[in-house]
Amino acid sequence: MIEGGEWLRNWLVSGTELAVLAIDSMALVIVLAGSIQAFVAACRSMAFGSHTDAQRREIWLRYARVLVAALTFQLAADIIETSIAADWKGLARLAILAVIRTFLNYFLERDLSDIRERQSADPESAAGPPVRPTLPRSGS
Repeated sequence: MIEGGEWLRNWLVSGTELAVLAIDSMALVIVLAGSIQAFVAACRSMAFGSHTDAQRREIWLRYARVLVAALTFQLAADIIETSIAADWKGLARLAILAVIRTFLNYFLERDLSDIRERQSADPESAAGPPVRPTLPRSGS
């Protein structure tokens, strides 16, 4: 009975390692494709001299969405990986990736909300200056 359990554990570990490799490969493809797309769009925008703030922002937002998607895939792979090797190093890696993804997602969503507000108030104003992260003022 113990031998059967060991065989099943080995099979699950091997399957998990393959799943992690496949998901990490998907994340790599997503980042590669998104990076190429952003690079081509930026070069095209600059080459034709029509790069407005709105166009640059759209290129950046599209690229940021791709990076968040890739981080989500990597996070999924890490969750699967920690299920078979739940040591502190693996859990710390998962926590770091989750924090990075959360911060990226927060700033992306904040920028998207800002653009939506600008577009609903005045479609022309969506091309305004880029929004930079601001720190809360003390005493406010």
